[in-house]
Amino acid sequence: MLKRYIQLLLIALKSAWNRRFTLFLVICSIAISTALLISIEKIRTQVKENFINSVINTDLIVGAPTSSIQLMLYSIFHIGNATNNISYSTIKELAHKPEIDWVIPISLGDSHKSFPVVATDQNFYKYYQFANHQNLKFNVGNAPQKLFDAVIGAEVAKKLNYQYKQKIHLNHGMVATKYTAHNNVAFEIVGIIAPTGTPIDRSILINLPAMEAIHVNWKAGAPILGLNISQSQLENFNLEPKTITSALLHLKKRTLVFSMQRLINSYDKEPLMAIIPGVAIDELWNVLNQGEQILWIVSLLVTISSFLGLIAVILSGLGQRRRELAILRSVGANPLDIIILLLYEGLIVITIGVILGITTVYAIISLSSQYLAENYGFFIKVSILSSTELIILIGIFIAGFIASLIPAYKAYRISLSDGLNATL
Repeated sequence: MLKRYIQLLLIALKSAWNRRFTLFLVICSIAISTALLISIEKIRTQVKENFINSVINTDLIVGAPTSSIQLMLYSIFHIGNATNNISYSTIKELAHKPEIDWVIPISLGDSHKSFPVVATDQNFYKYYQFANHQNLKFNVGNAPQKLFDAVIGAEVAKKLNYQYKQKIHLNHGMVATKYTAHNNVAFEIVGIIAPTGTPIDRSILINLPAMEAIHVNWKAGAPILGLNISQSQLENFNLEPKTITSALLHLKKRTLVFSMQRLINSYDKEPLMAIIPGVAIDELWNVLNQGEQILWIVSLLVTISSFLGLIAVILSGLGQRRRELAILRSVGANPLDIIILLLYEGLIVITIGVILGITTVYAIISLSSQYLAENYGFFIKVSILSSTELIILIGIFIAGFIASLIPAYKAYRISLSDGLNATL
């Protein structure tokens, strides 16, 4: 029995090869639909995982009133801009509340060759955690100690080929021009952070006073003409920041998160907004769900059209293959063998299409992962197929099997009615 099935498989392979040009279009269609379905699932799960990993040890994010999604995006992922800053004195006051374990202040707005500059304090290196509560580690060096020390992420070091102890200049804003460069101050790279899979990998980190220092001779977003202050002179200024962009808070007890959020949102000295990162991520996902659902519908339509094309191609060829089927009957093939033969052909096409689709997905991820990380802070990694993705593939095979039954049943009827008297 097994030998018979193997013979039928070989016949199906030869038959498919003889019609390879026609079936190639069907294979491409199935590959595209498979790639769409798998890529949507991979992007959905990995991007959400990146979001969660980046805020894993943060209970609240505090900033100026805006939308919760915007506050999270610019504070954690450095996407977009803050509507306003908040007073540093307010954050210091919050840090002394007994409910709060630690506070990480963050000041944004500057860049270096399109990479964001993040000004913070030593708490960042001590308390910031990512995936599975891992602390930051350094490939080279350590956290900044001196005023004009800088630390860079793994992607910055790789992309710009920067080395330990190298000097760099920062730029005011995200668009580099000769009018916005902080040329009077050179920062020294004293540490390179090991890869984290978070936006830290594409950031330049400096001390909070350093952010204040490079803007001493600036006003309203532009340098004051004629006022040139040397790097050594800047160290004599009072460089405690007046304002910062936002702050990350960790509470001593997670049960206090809602009461602390209400307290901060009703703060009477200045308008503040505190958001829970997990809630903000869910809100973002609710916004993205509509687009995700549209992509799923488009992918399903492409999949359906692929299987309709498979049915049409095999059915259209049956008329020309009636004598072939009759000859098979004459040499001992029964109607069930004819059904199996046509099912084999359909499954061969589906299998090749699925393999091609999966290969395409992994190739695209491999080629685009670095670009997405460097330009958007999203880290998509090559990973094995998840259980959901396997279910999708099984669903494709089941749907393909059902689609192949239609021409198989038609061939079965033809072989019964024609026998050796097939007409062309």
